[in-house]
Amino acid sequence: MKFVAIADTHAKHRLIKLPKGDAVVHAGDVSYRGEVHEVEDFLDWFSKLNFEHKIFIAGNHDFFFEKAKAKQIEAMIPPGIHYLNDSGVEIGGINLWGSPITPKFFNWAFNRARGEDIRKHWNLIPPSTQLLITHGPPFGILDQTAREQHVGCKDLLVKVKDVNPKVHLFGHIHEAAGYTNKGATRFVNASQMNENYELINKPVLFEIK
Repeated sequence: MKFVAIADTHAKHRLIKLPKGDAVVHAGDVSYRGEVHEVEDFLDWFSKLNFEHKIFIAGNHDFFFEKAKAKQIEAMIPPGIHYLNDSGVEIGGINLWGSPITPKFFNWAFNRARGEDIRKHWNLIPPSTQLLITHGPPFGILDQTAREQHVGCKDLLVKVKDVNPKVHLFGHIHEAAGYTNKGATRFVNASQMNENYELINKPVLFEIK
């Protein structure tokens, strides 16, 4: 199955040109301010994309998804779209798991304190996961800021090494966009924007058989 991956579009999704694929996955920060009208516009755009499968998670900018009740969110999601929030879905025999959680930084959405608080979320990731989608990166992998600091999650890295997914997709750290292979796992930072919130990066394609 061919996946097209994006992240950190921050309400500029309509300016993105997507290549062809079987599934499109957005790894969070669909909005800039987390307002409902931004989310509605994203969902309208996302629902009309010409992909057989459409999957997304929220990110630290997406306050709406953290504050709204589950029934309200469920009612807003158009048919054919999978919204993952510490949850999973099987598509074409491939097991996906998605989480919006990132280590605490100021007062953003879906933030958790490093250590026990954030480990509770990573412990939910099933060992059968083949495509792991988190908004933030694991520590030391495509997580370096413009100040050359590694800000990824150490507990997430431990879990990823344990689960050993075929692909770990994330975003969050704009300036670290790209991909790399470590062991049997391909790590993909699909941030579309740079650190200045300029839409300069291309979507990332990968395949899981």
